[in-house]
Amino acid sequence: MKKAAILFALFFLHFFSSAQTIDTTQTPSFLRGQITATNNGVSLIPTFSLGKPAVLFDMNMGKGRLSFDPMIRFGMNGKPWTFVFWWRYKLVQQKKFTLGLGAHPSVVFRDISVVDNGIKKDYLSAQRYFAWETSPTYIINKSSNIGLYYLGSKGLSKDIIQNTAFIAIRSVLNVNLSNKYRLGLIPQVYYLKMDKNDGTYANITLNLYKKKFPVSFNAIASKALKTEINGKGFLWSAGLVYNVNNTYLKR
Repeated sequence: MKKAAILFALFFLHFFSSAQTIDTTQTPSFLRGQITATNNGVSLIPTFSLGKPAVLFDMNMGKGRLSFDPMIRFGMNGKPWTFVFWWRYKLVQQKKFTLGLGAHPSVVFRDISVVDNGIKKDYLSAQRYFAWETSPTYIINKSSNIGLYYLGSKGLSKDIIQNTAFIAIRSVLNVNLSNKYRLGLIPQVYYLKMDKNDGTYANITLNLYKKKFPVSFNAIASKALKTEINGKGFLWSAGLVYNVNNTYLKR
């Protein structure tokens, strides 16, 4: 498992390093990515958090309004955590307002224990989901925006969570701390319903960038305000992010 994670990291770096800007007279495609090493794997939905050190691979590739955004997560021990394969489309893309739609199949990996003839055996279980999203956003200025985010999902087998609804109010704020450093803040409050249980939560993501430097700092804090859903009431993580951002055109 650990070798698989290392091979994926090498492929990820090679894939992005091969992109080049070659001809600005054509319509450009984009190819971006991040590799994050974090002390604690925290998920958008707290129930799916890993709770252990993890490495995250996030890609964003496409052309025009359509993008393919795979999200591949491993534990630091090399075990797979989640594989998410987003397809996203910007239905509305105006100066002050955008509306995005998306859908994905995904796999969440869980360790399970089974007793067979008195012997305890550990297995890695793959739980399959299909999800969809919509994200209307009002752009206040070039440094900030505010919007709604809805995520729904359906479990593809009967032994897992069948129906999930996630509704958030979120904002993005970018602040120039100096000529060299920039701070990004993403606060949000959200309502989460998983089958018959629900809850309300608040979280904030912080990103600290040094301009023209590929490595940034990331931190996440999430707090359950009132919930019936199993999981920790407070989650946090901190990590280092390697950023790749290329625009390229096909010969």
